[in-house]
Amino acid sequence: MANDAHQTLPDGRPVPLLTGEERPMLESWLAFHRATLELKCAGLDDGQVRLAAAEPSSMTLLGLVQHLAEVERTWFQRVFAGLDVPPVFGEETGYALDPDRGLAEALAIWRREVTRGQELCAGRSLEATGRIADGPMTGLEVSLRWVLIHMIEEYARHNGHADILRERIDGTIGA
Repeated sequence: MANDAHQTLPDGRPVPLLTGEERPMLESWLAFHRATLELKCAGLDDGQVRLAAAEPSSMTLLGLVQHLAEVERTWFQRVFAGLDVPPVFGEETGYALDPDRGLAEALAIWRREVTRGQELCAGRSLEATGRIADGPMTGLEVSLRWVLIHMIEEYARHNGHADILRERIDGTIGA
């Protein structure tokens, strides 16, 4: 397969760059993991994405989508851009489910947060910095490079959870 940012896997996810400059490579890996989250939710109904399928955990696919919307806002808007924005869903983690908010709405909100983060990072250097505003690392300065690497790690970890949840829901494995 040619090393082209426009290549996709048979399931529709973008192929992460295999060679090239650091920034496009980091962004391509983040795009791959974002697409993996969407793939894990594809074809499921609102009831299925609310199933806490890996007992005793209460984690759900819908909760993961919401959580990652919060993560996108936190790291790109609050930390990197220094914006004072409230939590997306009114609480810090995003895992709590609202009976009136289904998957389509949560994915639309998540996509909006992804887009806003991309806008804030456009044209900024990997060395540009932001400051962690709360939690155990309050006040520490982090580079955009660090934020992108952290986001890849965050998605990779949660996509592993999504693998387990999806397999338990309907037997779909892989990717």
